[in-house]
Amino acid sequence: MTHLTRATATAGALLAAAGLLAASPARAESRAAFPGNWLYLTVTRGDAHSGDTRGTLLLCDPPQGHAHAVQACAELADAGGEIGRIPARGGFCSMIWAPVRAQARGEWNGRPVRFQETYSSRCVMTARTGSVFALDG
Repeated sequence: MTHLTRATATAGALLAAAGLLAASPARAESRAAFPGNWLYLTVTRGDAHSGDTRGTLLLCDPPQGHAHAVQACAELADAGGEIGRIPARGGFCSMIWAPVRAQARGEWNGRPVRFQETYSSRCVMTARTGSVFALDG
């Protein structure tokens, strides 16, 4: 019976490796499908167990795919594609705990972009990231 278990495990490993090899051209193709600067953005309200997640693809050459694409792309351009370098906006946010997790992955000027941050509220997220995560129209 041990022989069958090893054979099954070996077959499973071979199938997994074949799946990874088959996925490689798809990854290269997906990068070619989005020329220029792009980010896939998600915003999750609430905690990790019961959150409501919204997402969109922001394309910046030309700006599209996002409710505030022109402004978000301009802010990203000014920050060199680094979300954490977007200047904080002034204003007042209440101290009510309503956590929001913002995530971005994509490519900016040929460099990979990865960003993840949890903010105490949507107001704080907007103050720190400008229009980038303003996914609602």
